[in-house]
Amino acid sequence: MLDMIIEDCQERMEKAIDAYNRELATIRTGRANPTMLDRVNVNYYGSPTPINQVASIKVVEGRQLMVKPYDRSALKDIEHGIFEANLGLTPQNDGEVIRINVPPLTEERRKEYAKDVWKFAEKAKVAIRNIRRDCNDEIKKLEISEDEIKGGQETVQKLTDRFVKEVDEIGKVKEKDILTV
Repeated sequence: MLDMIIEDCQERMEKAIDAYNRELATIRTGRANPTMLDRVNVNYYGSPTPINQVASIKVVEGRQLMVKPYDRSALKDIEHGIFEANLGLTPQNDGEVIRINVPPLTEERRKEYAKDVWKFAEKAKVAIRNIRRDCNDEIKKLEISEDEIKGGQETVQKLTDRFVKEVDEIGKVKEKDILTV
């Protein structure tokens, strides 16, 4: 039973790392990347829909995104959704596709994005610590000896330390990527 709790704990912490990586993918690094638009929702037939479900997104010429809707009648809604997302990007509608030029980042903007990396990192660490607390509570409820409880909690703490360190390492790599001109 203790092994199952620890295994579940590790799985949940890995999912927290995955969520952190997905959040980091939405931060601009000065290069065009389709994941930059992951936070964009389009009002498609009255319901908010993620942009990647109503259009294909491709990188063209390194600094430009091309958004091609599956349904041409959604072109205006997609354009509006990109404006509403406040990404600092200006969509250009040519009647067929939407082109988005990704401007190079200013030094000030790079520093803002680097701060965002650490905000997301802190959220990920809090999630990992909450998972640790939940797992420790489950371990305490088990009807096993105190030594086994203590051993289980130490294992959970080692997992927590490992995943918090991983969050920091991922954050450092992303920060370096953002601050590199």
